[in-house]
Amino acid sequence: YWLGTDSLGRDLLARVLYGGRLSITLAAMVSAIAVCCGLLIGLVAGYFRRVDAVVMRIMDGIMAIPSLLLAVSMVALGGANLLTIVTAISIPEIPRIARLVRSVVLSVREAPYVEAAVGLGTPTAVVLWRHILPSTINPLVVQATFVCAAAILTEAALGFLGLGFPPEIPSLGTIIAEGRPFFQRAPWIVLCPGIFLALLILA
Repeated sequence: YWLGTDSLGRDLLARVLYGGRLSITLAAMVSAIAVCCGLLIGLVAGYFRRVDAVVMRIMDGIMAIPSLLLAVSMVALGGANLLTIVTAISIPEIPRIARLVRSVVLSVREAPYVEAAVGLGTPTAVVLWRHILPSTINPLVVQATFVCAAAILTEAALGFLGLGFPPEIPSLGTIIAEGRPFFQRAPWIVLCPGIFLALLILA
C-alpha cells in the first residue's frame, strides 16, 4: 500500500487512481458538451445581430448564478447520477464558451475575406463553417482546458459535500470527505487525494 489505507483498510492509491479516472472522464464529457453548445450559440449570436442581444442576455443570466450553487441545486433535485452531475456542471460553462466564440465571430465577421464570400452569394452555413469556424479553434482549445479543470474541481466539491456519486463509487472529493474525521491521526487519507486533485487541475 504505497499511499497507505483509508479508515476501512482499503488501498488508498487504488481509490485515488479510480477517482482520478472518473474525474478525467467527467471533465472530458463536460468539456465536449460545453464546447459544442457554446460554439453553436456563439456562432449564431455573433453572426446574426438580431438574435445577439436576446441570446447574450440569457447567457449573462446563467453566468450570474454561481456554478457550484446551480450544481448543488440540480443534483439535489435530480439525484446523484452521471447524467445529472454532467448536466449540472456543463450548464454554467456554456455561457463562457459562447461569449468567447461570439467575440471571435464579431471580429472575423468584418474581415475582407468574409465580406467577399458574402458578396459572392455564399450560403450562410458555408460562410460560418469554412470562413469563420476555423478562427475559433485555437481559443476554444485553450478554453476547453479551463473547462476541464473547473469541472474536476466542481465534481470534487460536490463529492466533498456529499452530493456527488454514491459512496460505493470513489471520487476524489468523496475520499477527502471520508478521511476528514481521521486527519489528525492519519493525514495521508486527506493529503494524498488532495495533492493528486491539485496536480490534476494544474495539468
